[in-house]
Amino acid sequence: MAAVYTHGHHESVLRSHRWRTAENSAAYLLPRLKSGDTLLDIGCGPGTITADLATQVTPGRVTALEQTGPALDLARAEIARRGLDTVDFAVGDVHALDFADDTFDVVHAHQVLQHVGDPVTALREMRRVTKPGGLVAVRDSDYAAFAWFPQLPELDEWLDLYRRIARSNGGEPDAGRRLLSWAHAAGLAGPVVTSSTWCFATPEDREWWGGMWADRILQSDLARQAAEQGAELQKISDAWRAWAAHPDGWMSLLHGELLWRKPA
Repeated sequence: MAAVYTHGHHESVLRSHRWRTAENSAAYLLPRLKSGDTLLDIGCGPGTITADLATQVTPGRVTALEQTGPALDLARAEIARRGLDTVDFAVGDVHALDFADDTFDVVHAHQVLQHVGDPVTALREMRRVTKPGGLVAVRDSDYAAFAWFPQLPELDEWLDLYRRIARSNGGEPDAGRRLLSWAHAAGLAGPVVTSSTWCFATPEDREWWGGMWADRILQSDLARQAAEQGAELQKISDAWRAWAAHPDGWMSLLHGELLWRKPA
């Protein structure tokens, strides 16, 4: 059931992941958190969201989970940098979580289900380890719903290329629109579903986002896979920089969100 992680952990990838905060990536969840909650953060990445969530639930403990030790070390470094002592760390697979039933008050996953081989099984596992009365919270982007201006054919090529590679790796890049259907298939009755966006339109935001992708399409694991398919990566990289430099440049990234409370 495991899928290949499309992006990898190149600096250009981590640059975007470290930008993520609980405020810009988990705002739908924050009002539901309580001091003293125990929380599992699945696919914690470099730990910026994890650390923010830990400050929200202190003195409750947070468990940061990643697939590999090296990936988990990125979160360890961030937690240590912030001086937090309420975070534990675990290596594991969301398809078969190594925790007892009814362990956590909140089970959270940001940009995870789009990368796993079986999102329905993953949601069932998240449900299993959530305490009665607790919350499952997931947020995933929906690449097919991304929108931008000006329209550059190379960015259309980038989107098509990414979606094809992600699916060849066993993932689903248009996950956001599927969260409700996956929840129903997993037996999560009555979820609350919403959506939100990231928008990049100021010169500073465009320079950061466009520059990140201009590097990422040339240097990350995605770049290696795209090169194997014969893609003209330098042209795509140049298009990202052209978009970033355009005074009318605008981009919106849609995300689906799902909250489900386990019956008490």
